[in-house]
Amino acid sequence: MSARSVIFAGMSGAAVADAGGLGNIEIKAMRDAGYDTDFSVGITAASSTIGPIIPPSLPLVVYGVIANTSIGQLFAAGLIPGLIMALALMIMVAFYSRIRGYPRDDRFRLSVFLRTFADAILPLFTPIIIVGGILGGLFTPTEAAIAAVAYSLLLGVFVYRTLDARQVLRVSMETVEMTASIMMIVAASAIFAWILTANQVAQHFAQAMLSITDNKVALILIITAIVLVVGCFMETIAAITILTPVLLPVAITLGMDPVHFGIVLILNLMIGLLTPPVGLVLYVLSKVADVPFERCVVATAPFLIPLVVVLLLLTFVPQLSMWLPTLLYR
Repeated sequence: MSARSVIFAGMSGAAVADAGGLGNIEIKAMRDAGYDTDFSVGITAASSTIGPIIPPSLPLVVYGVIANTSIGQLFAAGLIPGLIMALALMIMVAFYSRIRGYPRDDRFRLSVFLRTFADAILPLFTPIIIVGGILGGLFTPTEAAIAAVAYSLLLGVFVYRTLDARQVLRVSMETVEMTASIMMIVAASAIFAWILTANQVAQHFAQAMLSITDNKVALILIITAIVLVVGCFMETIAAITILTPVLLPVAITLGMDPVHFGIVLILNLMIGLLTPPVGLVLYVLSKVADVPFERCVVATAPFLIPLVVVLLLLTFVPQLSMWLPTLLYR
């Protein structure tokens, strides 16, 4: 499940899309294979948070715009943390599978892998076009998105013939609606940021934070706690809009690179998607798996442990996030 989130991350870039798009297929497959429903829901929810960390990522794009930070560097910074998240969840799955005696999948066979890879080779070029185009300097993030959409339409309409004119129109209208909503939020965030700047809210907040303690570790933990709490109650894009102008100056004062802070901020908010009362991923999986919301909360709770461990690791070991963007851009 974690591995497929790494792959699907290159095509969705959003946790809710990951959970909704593949959740139904995965949960049914795991049930049929003998896994209990709670485990299936928990690992599906937890692994969906990888999507917004591994590029391309909608939350990272929004953060980059608000923070005036290179989106290419943010994309590069998210790759290794996303893989670490996948590895941590794989270890958790192996632990659960051993103590609960879950059945094993069929042994790896190169012939099956090659046949499956051949069937999936064309769709797998989508993340290559996006990430490779940006990192290679061929596209801006916007141009990469256009190229990926054009390529996906080509596959859907002419190669696989799964899209007709009516479906293309419906998807286009949904895209227009979603894009308009996001642009309204971004526009409002610009006004909000101007108000904060004019009233020196960020500076006052930074001074208030620094007056509590001069211990860098304690201040970073306080910021992390603030973001985690906000993520439990607010939608991700709205939280990025509100928190970035306020917390970024404090993070810079503490010596955090804006790119590093962006990865930490987004992962914080992704964990918030797995916690009530908002917990959008939990609501989606509750509907997909046809189980009560409260049961989804309980099923997902153990998988928060590896995610929080990874969050702390990425927070206090910035090289994990910054090595790749430093290598490519600096």
